[in-house]
Formats: sequence, C-alpha cells, structure tokens
Amino acid sequence: METVNYTLLTEFILTGIPYPVTLKTFLLVFFLLIYILTQLGNLLILVTVWADPQLHAYPMYIFLGVLSVIDMGISSIIVPCLMINFTSGIKPIPFGGCVAQLYFYHFLGSTQCFLYTVMAYDRYLAICRPLHYPMLMSAKMSTLLVAGVWVAGSIHGALQAILTFRLPYCGPNQVDYFFCDIPAVLKLACADTSLNELVTFVDIGVVVASCFSLILISYIQIIQAILRIPTADGRRRAFSTCGAHVTVVTLYYVPCAFIYLRPESHSPLDGAAALFPTAITPFLNPLIYTLRNQEVKLALRRMIGGPRTKTEV
Repeated sequence: METVNYTLLTEFILTGIPYPVTLKTFLLVFFLLIYILTQLGNLLILVTVWADPQLHAYPMYIFLGVLSVIDMGISSIIVPCLMINFTSGIKPIPFGGCVAQLYFYHFLGSTQCFLYTVMAYDRYLAICRPLHYPMLMSAKMSTLLVAGVWVAGSIHGALQAILTFRLPYCGPNQVDYFFCDIPAVLKLACADTSLNELVTFVDIGVVVASCFSLILISYIQIIQAILRIPTADGRRRAFSTCGAHVTVVTLYYVPCAFIYLRPESHSPLDGAAALFPTAITPFLNPLIYTLRNQEVKLALRRMIGGPRTKTEV
C-alpha cells in the first residue's frame, strides 16, 4: 500500500475583501468607526439593562443584554482582523488561530440564532398568554433558557470546527475570504470534502430552518393576538415591542441563508453578504432596539436623568 506523506499547514493567509487601493484609508476608518460604535452601542444596552431595576422584571431585556454580549463578541472576532488587512496588508493567521476563529464565530452565531428563537417565544407568551406569562417565563426559566442557548451554541460551534479541521490541509494556504469560515477553508483541504459539505448544509440548514419556523409560528399567533386588541394605542405598543425583534431577525437570517444554504458560488456578493452578520448587524442591533423599543428609551432617559416626553409617560 502506497503511503502518502502530507506536509500539514501551520498557518493560513486571509486575503481579505477585494477593494480599490484608493479606498484603503476610507475602508479602514469606516470599519474602525463601525467597530468602536458597535462596542459602545452594545455596551450601552448592556449597562442600561444591568443598571435599570425596572427592566429586570422583564426577561425580554435580559435576553437583550445577552444579545449585546454576543454582538460584541462576533464583532471582536472578525472586524479587527479585517482592519489589519487595510493597515498591514495580507497577514498569515496561525492554524490554531484559524480553528479558534471558526469555532467562536459559529459558537456565537448559532447561540444568536437560538436566542432569537427564545426571544420570539418570550414575545408570544407576553402577548398571547399574558395571564400565564409570570409563571411560564419566571426568572428561573429565563435563566435556564439563556444557559441552554449558550450550551447549544457551544456544541454546534465545536461540531463545525471538528468536522472542518479533521481533514488534512497540506496544499495552498490562501483563504479567499476575510476570516476563517467553513466554505472558504474547506476549499483548501487535501481530501474529499463532499461529506463535510453535506453535513454542514444539513446541520446549519436544520438549525436555521427550525429556529426560523418556530419564530414564524410565534409571530403568526402574535399578529393574530395583536389584531384582537381593542385599542389602537394597545396595538401600537404591542407592535413596538415586536418590531425591533422582527427587524434584527430579518437582518440575521437573510445573509446567513445566502451564505450557507445555496449551491457553491464564487460570486463577489459572498463577501458582502458575510459583512452583515459579522460587522453590520452587530452595529445596527443597538440602534434598532433604542429607536424601536419604548422601554429601552425610557430606561436610557432614567439612567442619564433626562426628562420623559408626554408620549413616553
């Protein structure tokens, strides 16, 4: 039997995103601002939820604080590496660093997916079963749900990392992407990747489809319940509490479906789509929740000592 000797890779080279050289400084400043504002915006949400006792009575805002932690983590994993490409050119990333980046990205990304589902369930209970809400979504239950999404996300991230890096990598080490993600890394494997691609498609597809279906079912019933509210102000407040969540769910699922749940493609839109869950969505989430959610705006006013408007009283 012939023995094949592999010289395994010890590092990968991330090519970044294609861009005109004339825009190098602009893109660096743009992503630096995006990163700083993402951290500050999510930190503000986190501090507001932690500091305002009135928000502690609503599990929804505990979930919002967890979402802010996830957004800060995803942004920190990806955006600084992207900025390095604009400052120092293409730089290698150690093999272990690539493994860690892929793991933590899918760990936090899948945790976010599960958390959105829990938040939809929370809204369903609050609007469709308000009398039973305190019992069904108690402090103990919300704590268990938060712990559950972290554990499930960790398992999912570990599964994806193990499946991806169980293969030998011995040839080209240039990852045609701006971070270590499954589709880009698998192209460099010195083995048949068809099983990996199938498992990845099925695994991510099942998680995304299941979570999205549960969210959709929840919101169908939520909308039906809201339409039965007799007063226009009551309907407006109910839609306000759900509008922010619907917006961030849309921003999360559309790019993810485009990246992972379609046939292999080399379209330049792949990198642009990946910027949404890694850089743009974590930046937009605090803005969406502060602009669309009355309770968060009231909490921010209480924290800074500002006056409330008549519509907020």
